[in-house]
Amino acid sequence: MEQKRESGAWKAFQEAFPYTVPIFAGFWFVAFSYGIYMHSMGFGFLYPALMAAFIFGGSLEFVVVTMLMSPFAPLGAFVMALMVQSRHLFYGISMLEKYENMGWKKPFLMFWMCDETFALNYTATVPRDVDRGWFMLWVSFLNYFYWVSGAAVGGLLGSLAAFDTKGL
Repeated sequence: MEQKRESGAWKAFQEAFPYTVPIFAGFWFVAFSYGIYMHSMGFGFLYPALMAAFIFGGSLEFVVVTMLMSPFAPLGAFVMALMVQSRHLFYGISMLEKYENMGWKKPFLMFWMCDETFALNYTATVPRDVDRGWFMLWVSFLNYFYWVSGAAVGGLLGSLAAFDTKGL
C-alpha cells in the first residue's frame, strides 16, 4: 500500500514539474531582484529568505521593505497588507471545491497559493491516472520553493556583489 502511495506522489511530481518551469524562470528573476533590493536597503541575506518563506506574497514583500524602513505604523501596515493581498480571498473562494477532501494537504495548498499557483491549479488538466491532490501540492510546493530559494540566492548575491540597484 505504501509503495503505491509513493509512486502516486512521484507520478504527480513528474506531471506537475513541467507546468512550473516557466514560473521558475519568472520567479527566480524577480526573487533575485527582491533579495538584492533587500540587501541594498541594509538587510542581511536571511531577511529576504525568511520574509519570502513567511509572507510569500511577492508584491507585498517589496512593499514591506519600505514599511520596515518607515516609522512604526501597525495599522497602516495591516491595511496595506490587506489591500495588496486581498485578491487571495477570491482565489480561495474559487478553489473551495477543488481543495475539498484534501486532508493534510489543504493547509499547504492554501498557504502556498499565489497568482501563478492559482492559475496552474485551477486550469491544469490533470491526467486521470494522476492523483489531483498530489499534483496540486507539487505545483504549489515547487512555486513556493522557486520564490523562497530565489529570494535567498538574491540576498546572498546582493551581499557578494556590489552594483547599482536603481530600477530593481
